[in-house]
Amino acid sequence: MKKFSRKFGSISSENDLKNFIQESSAHVTQTTLYGYIKTRIGSRYAIMFEDSKFVDSINIAKWNIYMSALSDCTLYTYSYLIDQKNFKKDNAEFVFNSILEKEKENGLESSLFQETKLNFSNKIKTINWNTFYQDKPFENSCQALYRWAPIAEELKTLDKEIVLNSMKLKWNLIENEFKEYTKNLKGV
Repeated sequence: MKKFSRKFGSISSENDLKNFIQESSAHVTQTTLYGYIKTRIGSRYAIMFEDSKFVDSINIAKWNIYMSALSDCTLYTYSYLIDQKNFKKDNAEFVFNSILEKEKENGLESSLFQETKLNFSNKIKTINWNTFYQDKPFENSCQALYRWAPIAEELKTLDKEIVLNSMKLKWNLIENEFKEYTKNLKGV
């Protein structure tokens, strides 16, 4: 996490913000998903990656969790900036969609791209920008990890609290870093 966090010293532009959202979301998705899989599979972890069906299920999970993480992180960062830094301009949808466009080049399927774009557009119509960041802003991505992880349902049921808390803790670190990186940022 320290290596990742050193990449950003501060966030001072929309491009910095976009990179922070994209890289933070990818980092949280990857570390929680692969960490959970590795914990559950144990010593057979590396061998499982030779099974094409298992790899396909991980890719499906990865993209779905990542889309949810991107949405949560975008909404969190803009909500925080609007409420705490007096940002006047809301560019959340533009930034979110530009990240999605970039991810199409990385293999994001068209149907998930369209679905995610529509869901985000609908969500921002009802969001309270001044309070969203305070009230479980990462709940959807935590639930996505639980839902999409390619683990047997009976095991996931046993793991639910641990899985949700593991991602919440990762997001708590991201929140703290974001506040630190934006401490000198002024409203636009």
